[in-house]
Amino acid sequence: MCLMMHNLSHHHPHHYCCVTLILLCPLPVCARVCVRRKRTMDVDLEGIIQCIKQGDENGVQTQLQEFNKEYAQCFFFDAEERDRRKQRKLEEFRNNKVREYTDSDSECDEYDQEDRGLILRQNLAVVLLRFIRTGVKCRLLRVSLRTLRILSRDKKVLGPLVTDSSLLTVAKLAGLTTCDASDEASDPDSDFYDNIIVSLAEAKVLQCRTDDDEGDVEAIDQNEECAAFDEDAKSDISIANSGDLDSISWFGSHRTSINEMHRSGIHQKVLERGRRDRRESKMEGQEEAEDEEGESGEEAQRKEAMKVLCNVVYNSTWAQERFSALRLMCGLIERLSSSVSCSSPSSVQFYELRLMFLITALRPELRTQLQQEGGVSILTAALESCLEVQWKDQYECVLGPAAPPISLEASQRIIEILKILFNITYSTHRQEPSEDDAALYRHLVALLRLCLMRKCMLSDDSDELQGHTVNLLSALPLQCLDVLLRVPLEPDSQQCQGVNMDCVHSLVLFMERRLDSGDKMKEKLTPILNLLTESCRAHRETRHYIRKHILPPLRDVSHRPEEGSTVKSRLIRLMTHLDTDLKHCAADLIFVLCKENVSRFVKYTGYGNAAGLLATRGLLGGGSRTTSSDAQYSSDSDSDTEEYRQVKDRINPVTGRVETEQPDPMEGMTEEEKEEEAKRLIMLFNKLSRDNIIQPMAVDSEGKLVPMSGLRENSFTEEGQSESENDGEAEEGEKD
Repeated sequence: MCLMMHNLSHHHPHHYCCVTLILLCPLPVCARVCVRRKRTMDVDLEGIIQCIKQGDENGVQTQLQEFNKEYAQCFFFDAEERDRRKQRKLEEFRNNKVREYTDSDSECDEYDQEDRGLILRQNLAVVLLRFIRTGVKCRLLRVSLRTLRILSRDKKVLGPLVTDSSLLTVAKLAGLTTCDASDEASDPDSDFYDNIIVSLAEAKVLQCRTDDDEGDVEAIDQNEECAAFDEDAKSDISIANSGDLDSISWFGSHRTSINEMHRSGIHQKVLERGRRDRRESKMEGQEEAEDEEGESGEEAQRKEAMKVLCNVVYNSTWAQERFSALRLMCGLIERLSSSVSCSSPSSVQFYELRLMFLITALRPELRTQLQQEGGVSILTAALESCLEVQWKDQYECVLGPAAPPISLEASQRIIEILKILFNITYSTHRQEPSEDDAALYRHLVALLRLCLMRKCMLSDDSDELQGHTVNLLSALPLQCLDVLLRVPLEPDSQQCQGVNMDCVHSLVLFMERRLDSGDKMKEKLTPILNLLTESCRAHRETRHYIRKHILPPLRDVSHRPEEGSTVKSRLIRLMTHLDTDLKHCAADLIFVLCKENVSRFVKYTGYGNAAGLLATRGLLGGGSRTTSSDAQYSSDSDSDTEEYRQVKDRINPVTGRVETEQPDPMEGMTEEEKEEEAKRLIMLFNKLSRDNIIQPMAVDSEGKLVPMSGLRENSFTEEGQSESENDGEAEEGEKD
């Protein structure tokens, strides 16, 4: 499933919408699975049905276990091999400039084989859903749910899984509802499994006739069908517009219904690739052994059902809507509340949190519902349980130097909690919280301080945990972040003016690591830059401490401000980045560190680097400082070092460094030659302006860049108005 890293804007954060993907299921190892074209998902469905009819549960379990073992790490099934085959055909076409006729025949055979595998998977999903409603033993139920989980990875097989009855069935097994979804108990068709078998037989006969009589037409139809599956706009509309999904005959009331559904192009949103979830890196056999040793049967069953729900909800917009309409969120909140109160959380809690994250990220109304039903307090309690907190004061947690690192499982649960909290609190950043909400948020910030300071067992987990902590801190009301500084000083604490700066120091180090990462700069840097900027505006001690690390007093001005490997140089380089949000965030931080003083800002960055922010704020004319109402700046002056004072008069204000003396280009020219050169340059500029290659700009009275033509017209208009006013006054004087 997905972990969608958010994209924080310059002004306020947005909820997680898409980004990076984390899969509940392992990434495919298709070298040994999908290359076997003749056995692609060739399920012995008839054998499974016969075992079910005969009551041979051991036979069903054995065949499903073989299926699960074979396709445990296969994610896209035929889709990956199809894409690989298309790429290979394209390369052959480019090399030979013509496609061989024999290739088209073999391609039809491969597509036919894939179609047969798709029909088998759809039927298998239908059969298993019907089978688990009849009530099966715990171990066989877990195996069946694992098979459904594997099938739910395939976008084309989701149809039977997104009906209300199917969602309620899986939700009941996951413990989210007590509703009985056995709506097939009154199904008048008692020969359900026989109809499935006949439907498969008819599909084979139809396929053979098509191969013999209409091979070319079938190839065209299949190509059209493949194109239809790539249309994201139709991914769920075709289902949603067809009426109630439960009215669609998935259960054999018409023998050819499965084939008709396949031909009608029912499909779902394409799954994106992502990195492997370490929780699912084990083989199925090892998981089953762990189930026997460390998990109860009900817990393992709930975990498998929760994985199926996660896959289905993420892949299907219709399933997301039905999840909301069926009020399954209430059951999910109740399950999470009860698991928080337990002394030792079960392994299902992670998947409960993952499902809650997905549904709050995808459905706005469920974000609001969770927040209104006390989601912040519930998730804060869950976070406190994962961290095993010991309180020293009302808003101070004990942080022992010998505290063990956060375990792998606990860190994964904490990350999910932080993501959900971000989804339901991102809109509170600029709001004034009530007294109760402020106390709750301060309690949460005290826990977040612990998340910033503690380490995980793996360095990657530590960085990810700090990243999500920063995201959440940037979403909370700014006045509640003072808890980060209300910590008594320790002998080895970082401090500034008697205030503990350990947490601020961790944030600065985190920003430096993100600067070094180099990839996904906007997603990784904008949250921490915004957080540090707002904190510097609100807390004088924070600004003073960060300025010492980022903007130390100038000494060596022989290089441009953006040159070098210091934090200041890297931030100044971002001020001219192509991404507008990123460059504004970097410029805002340095501007605030300069107390929003224009001359000091230009001094540290150079006018060329500072021009972007100054133009945005209308300060190109060197206007006075414009501070925010909540900014806290001291009145101390910016003292220059002795080295800076010695070369101050020779610094180029545009580049911000001491430039080497250049020879005068007009040296030796007469006055007439200088005048001719000036006229030539004016003519060139006029030509470039007329051809719209360049547009001359000037600074208006408000300090903003405007086209010179507009500025000239405004000046003429003002002069005309002033003259008319003067004439009017003169006429009135004559009348008087």
